[in-house]
Amino acid sequence: MKAKYLYDDLRGWMEESNKLGELREVDGLSWQEEIGVATEFINRTDPAPAAVFDKIPGYPKGHRVLVNSFGGKRMNMTLGFPTNLRKVELSNAFLEDFMEAKPIPYQVVEKGPILENVQTGNDVNVLSFPTPLWHELDGGRYIGTGSYDITQDPDEKWINLGTYRVMVHDEKSVGFYISPGKHGRVHRDKHMARNQPMPTAIVVGGDPLLFLLACTELPYGVSEYEFAGALRGKPYQVIKGKVTGLPIPAHAEIVLEGFVDPKKRRREGPFGEWTGYYASDVREEPVMDVKAIYYRNNPIILGAPPQRPPDEMCRYRAVLRSGFLKQELEKAGLSGIKSVWAHEVGNARMLLGIAIEQRYGGHAAQVGHVASQCHVGAYAGKYVMVVDDDVDVSDLEELMWAVITRSDPATSIDIIHHAWSTALDPRIPPEDKAKGKLTNSRAIIDATRPYDWRDQFPKVNMASPERARKAKEKYSYLLEGMTKKP
Repeated sequence: MKAKYLYDDLRGWMEESNKLGELREVDGLSWQEEIGVATEFINRTDPAPAAVFDKIPGYPKGHRVLVNSFGGKRMNMTLGFPTNLRKVELSNAFLEDFMEAKPIPYQVVEKGPILENVQTGNDVNVLSFPTPLWHELDGGRYIGTGSYDITQDPDEKWINLGTYRVMVHDEKSVGFYISPGKHGRVHRDKHMARNQPMPTAIVVGGDPLLFLLACTELPYGVSEYEFAGALRGKPYQVIKGKVTGLPIPAHAEIVLEGFVDPKKRRREGPFGEWTGYYASDVREEPVMDVKAIYYRNNPIILGAPPQRPPDEMCRYRAVLRSGFLKQELEKAGLSGIKSVWAHEVGNARMLLGIAIEQRYGGHAAQVGHVASQCHVGAYAGKYVMVVDDDVDVSDLEELMWAVITRSDPATSIDIIHHAWSTALDPRIPPEDKAKGKLTNSRAIIDATRPYDWRDQFPKVNMASPERARKAKEKYSYLLEGMTKKP
């Protein structure tokens, strides 16, 4: 199934969301508290609409904030697929489309809406945009939550787009935390080692497709621009930044451009992160001196603040990361992989479910270990659960039922020590974080029927897939009018 993208930028995406009846306009909420509280409420309620906040006190009408972009039917629309696909089907369809795509280099153009307004020199003012205080205990206003940072490898010259939180320090400087091992961190560390400023551009409101790709573990050395172009079937249009020369999306809403000084540090944080905790506390982190700001008329901040899982971030990461994990398992030469789901409650990182058709003794353990250490599964993982292919791994209740009934705690769990984690992991002891020891352990749970006597395992007392399908067709009317619990 070939994806069909009905939008090219954030405003086109909003038009399509409005056609689906999934965009709400909200006026008059304050950046100090109300936008953050409202966002938390709708982010954790699915299905819920996207919301665009306008007429924010203290800011011009039209300076807007858009939140909860990934959910409901617009989740499928964002990835270019029909709205009737279920989430595992959506993940598989996106993966198939992605694997067939051939990277297309970006195209430099002279003009674009992002150049409608340009601040340079003394006119630079990051505070001219209505950045919310997302959580009540945050150490500041984070303009970068649904953003992505553009950097370039100083040796290999490839362009990376990565999503890292961006805190406003003052009118002309921002700070951002990047976990060790991330591609943007690799670029930054190379510049720091040379004692050279790192050119950086931060896209605050941009194309949702490009944002999703920037959130995803793409191969090292490959630019997200090239894959966005490949998926759309045309080169991604960029302008050259006036200060850094970096490629900037021509149709972005707001872009901050400048340099990260290797000698400059300021206290960054705390920030309520994707684990659901303030786990990274406050640290001295690099600072970006903003030399230019580009923005469209009536600019839009795309907000995707993390909440306690599951939330909006979990939903989009689950769809993309599940597909990419399945791809990596198959690339590793593993057969019998039927379905994969990186669970929302684990923010699509800490809890992985994999259904297989068992083909030999040790198959489940092999799949689990590879999943825990391949590129997609390695960062900050905790639990990998391998089950038989009669289990819907995207259904958390089904997954846990298989774990409870088909695994034995004493013999079915393997533990991996000293695996790649992050300062955002609340379970890492404070003394280890202080030393920069950011590792954790992994549990690989074999919840398949024991291979040697799987034919003697008790039968399941539920309808066959075909019988269940007929029941759904015939008796679905019995569920009419029923809705999910809030």
